Amino acid sequence: MAIISYTGGHVFTNGYIIDHDGECIVVDAPALIHELVKEEGLKPTYLLLTHQHFDHTEDVEALQEMGVKVVSHSAYSESLIRQKEARENWGIPVNIKPFTPDILLDGKGSFEVGSLKFKVSHVPGHSPDSITFYCEEIGVVFTGDTLMAGGCGRTDLPGGSQEELFEGIRTKLYTLPDDTVSLSGHGEATSIGNEKEHNDFV
Repeated sequence: MAIISYTGGHVFTNGYIIDHDGECIVVDAPALIHELVKEEGLKPTYLLLTHQHFDHTEDVEALQEMGVKVVSHSAYSESLIRQKEARENWGIPVNIKPFTPDILLDGKGSFEVGSLKFKVSHVPGHSPDSITFYCEEIGVVFTGDTLMAGGCGRTDLPGGSQEELFEGIRTKLYTLPDDTVSLSGHGEATSIGNEKEHNDFV
């Protein structure tokens, strides 16, 4: 089992490449992560999106061209991508073409790829479509921008809710084993136990 971390794009967004038992799974799609997949000589099968914000979906098109199936909570939505705001308000030159997810996880509690089973938790607050992927077998949870080392995702964008975010973190992430490694969309790796003890935001 190997998990390769990648950071790219204008806001230094993390993506992850899981190489396990013949399967290559990509978690989130910051700009140019597909080039690292190619450099590693891997053939990706699935792309798991923790949410659709532009910095997590900028490389979707390139990964689809490599044959991945896109897995997300919701269908494509410009209100979720927020690229117009990125261009006009923040000066970030993104151009994400509409894409069609192959698998929608809204209302589903799990997702399996080969021998790996992911528990899927819908944790809105940062974005209405935010989900986390917990794999007990490897002791890792991919949290997107829901929970970060010493912090959490912003809640001041339309559709955001600090109350929903904190409640979701406490009930769906802080209930995982303390030694679970938490890999987020920004910043360094941490653990659930460390965040429960030291994350002053939550």
